[in-house]
Amino acid sequence: MDYSPSFIDPHSHQNDQYASPLSLPPSATPRSVAPRDETHANTTNETRFFHRPSVASKKSVPADMGPPSAVTSYHLSSVAPSTPFSVAPTPVTPRTVDASRVQPSLQNIVSTVNLGCPLDLKRIALQARNAEYNPKRFAAVIMRIRSPRTTALIFSSGKMVCTGAKSEEDSVQAARRYARVIQKLGFQAKFLDFKIQNMVGSADVNFKIRLEALQLKHATYCSYEPELFPGLIYRIIKPKIVLLIFNSGKVVLTGAKERREIHEAFELIFPILKGFRRVG
Repeated sequence: MDYSPSFIDPHSHQNDQYASPLSLPPSATPRSVAPRDETHANTTNETRFFHRPSVASKKSVPADMGPPSAVTSYHLSSVAPSTPFSVAPTPVTPRTVDASRVQPSLQNIVSTVNLGCPLDLKRIALQARNAEYNPKRFAAVIMRIRSPRTTALIFSSGKMVCTGAKSEEDSVQAARRYARVIQKLGFQAKFLDFKIQNMVGSADVNFKIRLEALQLKHATYCSYEPELFPGLIYRIIKPKIVLLIFNSGKVVLTGAKERREIHEAFELIFPILKGFRRVG
């Protein structure tokens, strides 16, 4: 086999750096004996043609891949170069709770109405739909409708209690529907003396409350017995509202006759609760 240098391709991957001993002619000069300048030139050309730049060495990083001119310090092992515009992260500021954003919502309205005639509860329970009557347990017919979703307690005296409505309009509409059902059963029922007796609202202040400290500071208006009930009972004189305050920040307001009273009571209690906010 002919090993003449004229058959060696200068651009082949079998160069003097990676070639096996069989690919060289017997008379070839070893690499260690080659002149220094020539060896350096060959190595530079081979690196340029046959090697991709390595990010592990600074010498192999091209000029166009270096840090920008605005960079003051740069290290290849760092995640990102530090620039004059890099700043420290801003600490997170706790979110403040505004009373104007946190508003109580109605959960239940209890209303009463007088149907104006005596009623036969056993007859109503047998003929009406969605009605149940067990005189041994409770001396009233329990009737339910789906729209609005409410429950009525109908007594033999003609008095009726409607519960479960979420608004004043729903409470009136539900009471009229119950009266209409009684009329269709043959009773001379009327719709008299409708009145809202109780409104229940709830709110979430979005922070935890130190109930023990609140009870010590406002002992005149509140009572707290965690062994009996997990909530603190706070009584506001005007408007006459009772609040159930829980450690999680949930507040239940009850005893109102109007929607306005619930909002007034919450505006009074909210600054007090902020003063007993649990940190951490």
